[in-house]
Amino acid sequence: QVQLVESGGGLVQAGGSLRLSCVASGATFSNYFMGWFRQAPGKEREFVSTITSSGGTTYYSESVKGRFTASRDNAKNTVYLQMNSLKPEDTAVYYCAARSGIRWNYWGQGTQVTVSS
Repeated sequence: QVQLVESGGGLVQAGGSLRLSCVASGATFSNYFMGWFRQAPGKEREFVSTITSSGGTTYYSESVKGRFTASRDNAKNTVYLQMNSLKPEDTAVYYCAARSGIRWNYWGQGTQVTVSS
């Protein structure tokens, strides 16, 4: 069982930056792919980024590519999402998730990111 706790959300002006963190516990962190997802009001949850268990490969949605960077520190059981050049359309609750197989089995509680114009 993996427990995930996100932090780092907040209110920022358009063009600004935030760094989200997600700390994992309860399992061997380095065994898991980690992902970031977001859900805006009235919309379905959408994929943002994935980082492989070693951190060697990352994937991004087209909407954030070039602006967001995922990284992880397996010694600290933590995954990060550096978000630069934020836009109002990035406003959402951001969730981290973990998977060891095909499905995203474990989810955090989410952290709110609000970008003002």
